[in-house]
Amino acid sequence: MPTYLYKNLDTGEIYELQQSMRDEPYTAHPDTGVPVKRVLARPGIAFKGSGFYVNDTRKSGGDE
Repeated sequence: MPTYLYKNLDTGEIYELQQSMRDEPYTAHPDTGVPVKRVLARPGIAFKGSGFYVNDTRKSGGDE
């Protein structure tokens, strides 16, 4: 199951909660009942270095 980030609307604390992708987002914390809102997080992938551009993978010139 995926993990989503939720923010406590009263204190600003961030929670990681697991739920199915098909479930509606939580409006209250499942254990405590405090109001929460889902927040977006950056993906855990970063492309660094050479080799990710078209001109990096092709030879210059007319050799085919």
